[in-house]
Amino acid sequence: MPAKAMQTDLTPRQRDILGKLVEEYVATGQPVGSKNLVERSRLVVSSSTVRYELAELEGLGFLTHPHTSAGRIPTERGYRLYVDELLERLEPRPARFQLDLSTLRSEVESALQATTEALADVTSLLALVSAPPLETTTVRHVEVLLLQPEVVVVVVITSTGDVSKRVVTFNRSVDPGLVNWAAEYLNERVAGLGLGTHLLRRRFEDPGLSAGEREFLALLRPAFTELLRAEQRLYVGGAASLLEDVRAEELGVYRRLLEALEKRAALLELVDEALDAKHPFVRVGGELEHPKLQDVALVAACYGLSNRALGTVGLLGPVRMDYDKAIRSVRSAAHELSRFVEAVYADN
Repeated sequence: MPAKAMQTDLTPRQRDILGKLVEEYVATGQPVGSKNLVERSRLVVSSSTVRYELAELEGLGFLTHPHTSAGRIPTERGYRLYVDELLERLEPRPARFQLDLSTLRSEVESALQATTEALADVTSLLALVSAPPLETTTVRHVEVLLLQPEVVVVVVITSTGDVSKRVVTFNRSVDPGLVNWAAEYLNERVAGLGLGTHLLRRRFEDPGLSAGEREFLALLRPAFTELLRAEQRLYVGGAASLLEDVRAEELGVYRRLLEALEKRAALLELVDEALDAKHPFVRVGGELEHPKLQDVALVAACYGLSNRALGTVGLLGPVRMDYDKAIRSVRSAAHELSRFVEAVYADN
């Protein structure tokens, strides 16, 4: 885990000037000069004082300037200090996020996709939401049906809406009574159990069952275990419009973002770092340790149950992003998603 920016003893005025410069550069994309900073940020100091402080901040490594311009831009270290101060000033509770998940009932997949789309719309960044691990879900309902005399299908529906279907073909006719028994047994003894629990596995090996019943259940069991082997999913929002209205000098950054989308596993690993965090976290540029994302920043927060994180809500975009808005947005969206999954898991 990357540490905070090295704590240099900046004066309150230097911190204020640095923060205002970051915000001005984020808004305009242009190097910021002392005169413009005073005029646009309403600093109550003279341009000469600001010019002196900017030079000091550059000497400390928080700012740099293109040699073709007198203005300055934040370095990765400057962004890091700015972000750390934003995180320290967070309100106790997140603001309300315009995301209504109440109509989705227990459709977790739809809720995750709706969250990514809402985040992308609000921020114009690439939104990423990781799905809960499947072993945390429970079995909601099981269907066991006789399709043909020698063919049985088992369908497993989980509390998060995932569905697994398996067709089993026998070399002899199957007793319809055995099929009906299996459906009743699984719904009575397995429904409500977590996919990853030992108790669920023991239901298939109950010594109180006959050898024929255990043998039949063993053939149906892969419908349950295949759900657990499925890869954790990553929902993405905003990719289609990512290159709209992008500045020419940032085109390469966004293209690398789109290329990174092809490596979902790597992105999933990045956003799920937040599962260990109790608060929103930000990774800037080189902190991401991904060769295609050195000019990119990640803002993320986890969502889940009161006693367990289930997934992560994140935003990926250029290092020159509106961090204040991004942090507030992912925090609020994660809070809404937590409320939704709390209700879903409580009902199941």
